[in-house]
Amino acid sequence: MVKEALFHTAKVTPLGMPEAPILLNVADEVPIRLTFNGIFPYGVMMMTPEHLEDFAYGFCLTDEIIQSAEQIRSVRVTHTDDGPTMDITISGNCLTALLRRRPRAQTGHTSCGICGSESVPMVETSAVCALPLTDTITADAIRRALNDLDIWQELNAVTRMVHAAAWADIDGHIQMIREDVGRHNALDKLIGARLRDGLIAQNGFCLLTSRYSFEMALKSLRAGIAIVVAVSAPTHQAYSLAQMMNQTLIAIARRDRQIVFCGGERIAQ
Repeated sequence: MVKEALFHTAKVTPLGMPEAPILLNVADEVPIRLTFNGIFPYGVMMMTPEHLEDFAYGFCLTDEIIQSAEQIRSVRVTHTDDGPTMDITISGNCLTALLRRRPRAQTGHTSCGICGSESVPMVETSAVCALPLTDTITADAIRRALNDLDIWQELNAVTRMVHAAAWADIDGHIQMIREDVGRHNALDKLIGARLRDGLIAQNGFCLLTSRYSFEMALKSLRAGIAIVVAVSAPTHQAYSLAQMMNQTLIAIARRDRQIVFCGGERIAQ
């Protein structure tokens, strides 16, 4: 059941038909202020106001603020007249390293996961480790997960406008999904949920309903995700990074056709 607080109903009219109003559900999008240890403002992220603690864990991992779940002491969300604030308490050594950074200079929009960052990493200097070529999956497993993906997208079924990041086991059975108006937020929420549950090293693959852009590739690699299946196409930067880091990237993935961009060694015949 989708929470009503995640969307609003708007009365609209088809173009050229003002006499025939219809009701459409529109997903909510709110600014969440991020602070650390109650003293360090980090920026503002626009997102769907659900699974915020999952987002905190995933964002901190993929933004290289922490390296393990134990380094987050608590996540507290408070609501004020100015909107929600999420204060994340991290360990002392992580806070010391974070204080050496500059806070994000602007709002992180739903379309970009690195908005406001001081710099954008290059493919050659992304500071992620190449993934070992160990686990394999079958084409049937990938197609099974793609066939089931719509069933799991509850908020999208109501609004038809949000992205999803899902996790499937090696047999293609979806285990978990997170949805958000921002594709990178959905991925951070999925990564955070798996990190909190101690499943970050679990075998399987990630499904994305969006394009595979550079910041999405960077996040997935920092979370150690070896196999990614994206409904849309990758950018060249994302493809180059995936290829260099031995990541398996399957994109333009539909029920009846999927394209292997790199890492085909992990796909069993």
